Amino acid sequence: MIRAVALPVTLLAAAIVTVAADPSSRNKSDEPDAFDIEPPILKQNLSDAPLPSTGTPDAEVARLEKQLERAKRNADGAGRLYKIGVLAKVEVEQRLLRIVRTESDLATARVTQAKETVAEEESRVASGENAKDELDAAKAALAQLTEAAQAAMAKRERAELEAAEANVRRQQKLLRLGSADKSDVARAEEKLAELKAPKN
Repeated sequence: MIRAVALPVTLLAAAIVTVAADPSSRNKSDEPDAFDIEPPILKQNLSDAPLPSTGTPDAEVARLEKQLERAKRNADGAGRLYKIGVLAKVEVEQRLLRIVRTESDLATARVTQAKETVAEEESRVASGENAKDELDAAKAALAQLTEAAQAAMAKRERAELEAAEANVRRQQKLLRLGSADKSDVARAEEKLAELKAPKN
């Protein structure tokens, strides 16, 4: 008889202790949790410079300049982080490659911006305004920027080719160690072949 009464009493006591120990049921209030609040906007992240309208060559150049600064900041100290074991060598290589790609994109955007300036100066000359000197200066700047863009594109192609070759070597080494599949090596070799293929 004692056992028949003791079991339900024990279960009831355990249920009461469990409900009383649950902190979520008694701490529910109208206060938001710490994760529900967005962090405040930091003053150093705000800029006083007006942003150019989107879709224009000026906006693209400004966006790419900021992206290049960010890529350079991310790459600064990456070698040191690799040496102490925080970053993998692949990540360091990718950060450096990102800088080269962004520099190339920025040079191309500057050429587009210079072409627009030349077109504006040509329309001013055609409308009768005396802007021949400005047109000559804009054309000279366009020629310099085009040359710089071609050099940046060649540097980008070289860097991407070197990164693809390093990736093939890395995947082959991992395959020999048993840490990669043949498909990984094939994918890396395919990417390298695409980069080596002559462009039309």
